[in-house]
Amino acid sequence: MDRADGMNYAPQGRINKVCQPGEFRFAAVGLDHGHINGMCNGLVEAGAELAMVFDPDAAKAAALAERYPGAAIAPSEAAVLEDETIQLVAGAAVPSERCALGLRVMASGKDYFTDKAPFTTLGQLEQAKHAVEETGRKYAVYYSERLHSEAGVFAGQLVKEGAVGRVIQVLGLGPHRLNAPTRPDWFFRRESVGGILTDIGSHQIEQFLFYAGAADARVVDAKVANYNNKKHPELEDFGDASLIADNGAINYFRVDWFTPDGLPTWGDGRTLILGTDGYIELRKYLDLVHDNQGDHVFLVNHEGTEHFAVHGTVGYPFFGELILDCLNRTEKAMTQDHAFKAAELSLKAQRQALRIE
Repeated sequence: MDRADGMNYAPQGRINKVCQPGEFRFAAVGLDHGHINGMCNGLVEAGAELAMVFDPDAAKAAALAERYPGAAIAPSEAAVLEDETIQLVAGAAVPSERCALGLRVMASGKDYFTDKAPFTTLGQLEQAKHAVEETGRKYAVYYSERLHSEAGVFAGQLVKEGAVGRVIQVLGLGPHRLNAPTRPDWFFRRESVGGILTDIGSHQIEQFLFYAGAADARVVDAKVANYNNKKHPELEDFGDASLIADNGAINYFRVDWFTPDGLPTWGDGRTLILGTDGYIELRKYLDLVHDNQGDHVFLVNHEGTEHFAVHGTVGYPFFGELILDCLNRTEKAMTQDHAFKAAELSLKAQRQALRIE
């Protein structure tokens, strides 16, 4: 795992299998973003079998299949969709192509697991909603900054236990390293990515809804800018937004592509959860000079202060829950409404954002 490169950041966790060998077979299709590695890691660690791999770029397919012995390289996407033993398709295609892939997957009778952002337009979201209702299949989303972060998982447990009382505000900071020379051409096209709030902003909005226990929210303010990348005029290297949830909780988040080269990881991601009885701070990927390991959780409430170093102790339960949801047709990993609402709000924030010139 390359901790310096967010595009290829793929956490590895403990093996915690929730199903028997061969009971849950999935395929990986659309390998444009390196997040596919983290998605596959999580599913395999939870007991799934990566049975098939396909991408129009044969080199990408071969590279992924090599990491997972037993995974066959499919001759075409159709071969994957026609294989009745495949229960789920995981994909990290170009963002603007993710919905179309999902529609084909669900039409074939399989569940779909896509990298964020799951959509680049509100029209795509409506298509996906209709397809989910029509087919009864799942359109799951890899919101990795919470789901694939032990600090993020542990914070959710503390909130659920009432450690800080009622959550009234969530602050999110999502800096990323740009690594422009290593990025594919599509990354710099707004039509392909949808914009910074649609893309990495979706992580922040998903976390806000989850920690605040909110079903909906409205975007109060949003801004985007290209401050330092004029060679890529369609890129937005800065974005922020404010939201108010249906339960009164408020949110501010900032996302950017300004992680300096001296930081040993791809971004100093932080989340601050304020409650009526205390607050929680997450330092997900490192604690600056004290510990580069990451997964630090700080709790302050009426009982005192506590630091939890949770790396390697909590695991990533989402993946096992997703497998069981697909097998049992339940919604314990993440509800469909939640996955879609986070996407919807990120798209609305992007649409109404003031562009700073």
